[in-house]
Amino acid sequence: MGGGPVGLTVANLLAARGVRVVLVERNATTSDEAKAISLDDESLRTLDAAGLAERVLEIVVPGTGTRYYDRKGRALFHARGPQAYRLGFPFKNQFAQPELERVLLAALTARPEAEVRFSTELVAFSQDGEGATAQLRVIGEDSASPLRVAFVLGCDGGRSTVRELCGIGMTGTSHEQVWLVADTTGDHHDERYGMHRGTPGRPTVIVPGRGGRCRYEFLLRPGEGEKGAKPDYETVRRLVAPYRTLGREEIERCTAYTFNAVVADRWRHGSALLLGDAAHMMPPFAGQGLNSGVRDAANLAWKVAEVWHGRAGTGLLNTYEAERRAHAEATVRFSERLGEVVMTTSRRRALARDVAARALLRVPAGRRWLTEMRYRPTARHAGGLVIGRHPLTGTQLPQPSVLVPPSLRARPLDATLGNGLALLGVDLPDEAWQRVDGPAWRSAAWPVRRVDVALGDRLPRPAPGRRAVADADGRLEAALRAARGRFVLVKPDRYIAAVFSPAEAAGVAARLRALLDRPAQAAPETPED
Repeated sequence: MGGGPVGLTVANLLAARGVRVVLVERNATTSDEAKAISLDDESLRTLDAAGLAERVLEIVVPGTGTRYYDRKGRALFHARGPQAYRLGFPFKNQFAQPELERVLLAALTARPEAEVRFSTELVAFSQDGEGATAQLRVIGEDSASPLRVAFVLGCDGGRSTVRELCGIGMTGTSHEQVWLVADTTGDHHDERYGMHRGTPGRPTVIVPGRGGRCRYEFLLRPGEGEKGAKPDYETVRRLVAPYRTLGREEIERCTAYTFNAVVADRWRHGSALLLGDAAHMMPPFAGQGLNSGVRDAANLAWKVAEVWHGRAGTGLLNTYEAERRAHAEATVRFSERLGEVVMTTSRRRALARDVAARALLRVPAGRRWLTEMRYRPTARHAGGLVIGRHPLTGTQLPQPSVLVPPSLRARPLDATLGNGLALLGVDLPDEAWQRVDGPAWRSAAWPVRRVDVALGDRLPRPAPGRRAVADADGRLEAALRAARGRFVLVKPDRYIAAVFSPAEAAGVAARLRALLDRPAQAAPETPED
């Protein structure tokens, strides 16, 4: 339920996995409002899993992060992220949400598994042991019609009807500061990064886009505007004046808003699950609102698909909140703190911020902490589908370029991993693979793609039933050096479920089967294409 970017993303991911989807949106078409504006590399990697990355890259600015300015308007530092193209895509990418929604909708409507119903709202739903019956009403009509579904995914925003019907509350803080946001055209800014200007008198955010588009956001003073009210032209012109001359016709859209920092008390109610703003809302200063929702979609879509196809039990869905909640809560808190520091109106706090930042920049470790954004919460699965305590377990596997036989041309790692579970054998001999070729692993509920990983500047060695890759740029070595001589089990969302020795293979298979909530059964072989 919900036709925003998170709903469109999860619908595309599910349809790409062969799941029949009905997307319901009460509005007549996609949104034209000024909302999200930044897509991280992880989000692009998720969209790539649905075959959408190339189309989305046509409408984004391949960004280079965020540049922060001090209280006097001087550049402090440029936060570029941990490593360029660490996940195979630019680190932070500016876009216009209306364009993104149109691209995602066009892709979804072209999929035979998907049906889209605009001008339709959910008014009620009931559940039983086999799924749910949703009552849907076309806007303007009096009566509702039933629709039988396996799951109800609430991607319907901060005022989620699904969350309300489930009786789920939200815990956190509502902030009273009013911000003006204006999307403009004909702009001269051509920077490939966002700009956060920490001037206490007027905290400002500037995010250039494509084709002369640029977003401006200003903290309003008391009396300058109210939440939900459209700012008048003179107010917008006056605020933008230090940066450009703005004509009336060059204001594409504008509004005034406040923000919340809240998380739903639970994310699952039987066959109903919450994603995106329905599950968590946060201040915009870290650019993580939409990106957190896309992480939800990546985590949940493959699990819903496995349950829908009968390869896993519904217990697998409990791992969704277990894996995502801690990071979402940490990101909400981080977004609040970042706003309090970067966008402060206190001159004393701004001075302390600038002094501290310049002191850190003088020390190599401090400079890395700032410029590589090591202050952001790290997405790591501490619960859910995680087995063992290896340092890599629960972390996201990067996406380096790899050499794949027979051509040995460099390719993105994800192209070899496929869209299911992948088992990487890192510098392991053939006899080690025999530990995962027996009944315990062949009954692990669904296919597991097996991939030999060769490190140390060696050629990949394909074998029957296994693929093979080798390092192309040094990043595969860096990512998996700590797992040499072990197996690495990678989930479809590219987070690592387990790192284990050949001797531990049977135990890991048993634990995996228990987490999947299915009895042992023969799984088909992974097709080699």
